[in-house]
Amino acid sequence: MLKIYNTLRRQKELFTPLEPGKVRMYVCGMTVYDYCHLGHARVMVVFDTVVRHLRQRGYAVTYVRNITDIDDKIIARAQLNGETIESLTERFIGAMHEDERALNVLPPDLEPRATASIREIIAMIQRLIDQGYAYPGSNGDVFYAVSKFESYGRLSGKNIDELRAGERVDVDTAKRDPLDFVLWKTAKPGEPHWDSPWGPGRPGWHIECSAMSTCCLGNHFDIHGGGMDLQFPHHENEIAQSEGATGETFVNLWMHNGFVRVNEEKMSKSLGNFFTVREILSRYRPETVRFFILNSHYRSPLNYSDENLDEAHSALTRLYNALRGLEPGAESALGTPFRSRYEAAMDDDFNTPEALAVLFDLAKEINRQKAANEPGARDLAGTLKALGDALGLLQENAEDWMKGGSPQAASGTEEPSESAVEALIQHRLEARRNKNWAESDRIRDELKALGIVLEDGASGTTWRRA
Repeated sequence: MLKIYNTLRRQKELFTPLEPGKVRMYVCGMTVYDYCHLGHARVMVVFDTVVRHLRQRGYAVTYVRNITDIDDKIIARAQLNGETIESLTERFIGAMHEDERALNVLPPDLEPRATASIREIIAMIQRLIDQGYAYPGSNGDVFYAVSKFESYGRLSGKNIDELRAGERVDVDTAKRDPLDFVLWKTAKPGEPHWDSPWGPGRPGWHIECSAMSTCCLGNHFDIHGGGMDLQFPHHENEIAQSEGATGETFVNLWMHNGFVRVNEEKMSKSLGNFFTVREILSRYRPETVRFFILNSHYRSPLNYSDENLDEAHSALTRLYNALRGLEPGAESALGTPFRSRYEAAMDDDFNTPEALAVLFDLAKEINRQKAANEPGARDLAGTLKALGDALGLLQENAEDWMKGGSPQAASGTEEPSESAVEALIQHRLEARRNKNWAESDRIRDELKALGIVLEDGASGTTWRRA
C-alpha cells in the first residue's frame, strides 16, 4: 500500500486516487530566464522518480509540469541582453530539456506554457471577479482579495492576521489589503502585453499555475508538487484562486521536496554558492548527480559538497562493479525478497535512500555468488538492473562505466585513453612473465598516478578509473 506525506495535513496518508487506476499530477516547473540550478534538478529528478514508481505500480499517470515563459525576471533579462523575450525563453527551454535528458529525466506528458494559456488565465480571473474574490485596483491591476477566502493559510499553517501585521503598506497602494496579490498586471510602456477586459497587460505568476493545472487535469486532481520554497505564498495562492474560481477542492495531496544546501548553507546567489546543473555536470557524470539526489529522502535537505558527490560516485561504482563480467539474466525467485523490500521502501513515501540500501545488499549477494561461481548471480544481476532502471540508474554498460572516468580529471590533466591503458597493462604482463617485478610495480604506480586502478584476479587483470 502506497503512503505519501501530505503537506496539507502534515502526515503520511494512504494514497487513493480520485479515479481508480489513474493518477493526475501537476508540478510547478521552471521560470526560463537562466540555466537550471541544482534546486531545479532536484525537483525534476524527485518527481520523475515519483512518476516512475507510480507507473511501476500499475497506475496510468498524466504528469503535467508547466513552463513560466513570461514574468518580471524574464522581461528584465531580455532587456539586459538586448534580445526578444521569445529568443531568451526558447534558448533556456532548450537548455532545460538538455539538462533533463542528461539526468535521465523523462519528459512530462504535458508541458503547458504561460504565454499559450492567456485565454484560460483571463477567463479564470473574470470568474474570480464575478464571484467576489477579485477586484480591479485603482492602478489598473487586478488583485485577489485574500480576506474573502476563509481557509487561506491552511497549507502553510500561517495565520492571516499575523501575516497582515508583518506587511508594510505603501501609502499609494492600489490594494485594499496588504495581503492581496496581483492576478493581472497592467502593461508598462515597452512591455509585452495581451488584451483583456481590464486593459492591456499580462498575468501574475500565481494565476498561471491555477489556470494551466485545471485546464490540463480538471478542477480537482490527485497530486500537486514542487519545491518547499513554493509552499507559501505560491501554492497557498493557487489553492485560493482555484477553489475560489471553481468551488471545488483543488488538490487532494500536496508534495514538497526539501531545500538544497551547499556545504551546510542554503544555496543562493548572494552567498556565492550557486551552482547550475551544467557546472556540476562538467565535473561529475550525470548518473552520479542523479544518484546523489536520490540518496537523500526527497523531504530532507540535500547538502551539496564535493565530498558528497565523490561518495555518490564511489557508491554507484560499487553497484556497477557487481554487474561487471555478468550478462544479467531474467528476474527469478532469487530476486523476489530484494524486490519486495525495494517496493516496500518506495511505497513508504518514496524512501529512495532505503531503496538504494536494498540495491547495495543485492550487489553484495551478487559478489558473493560470483566469487563462489554460483549460478544465481546472473538472475540477481537481472533484478539489480531492473531495480536500478526503476530509479533511472544503472543505464550504462558496467564495463563502460568502470572505464569511463569523470567529465574532468581530478588533477586537471587529460585522462589516458582505453588503448593507452591496455598497452601499459600488456607491458606490465610481459614484465610479470619475465619476473621483472620492479618494472611491473613501476607500471602499476604510473597507472595509479593517472587514476587507473588495476585488479589482478584468477581470470587476468581488469582495470577501472578511480
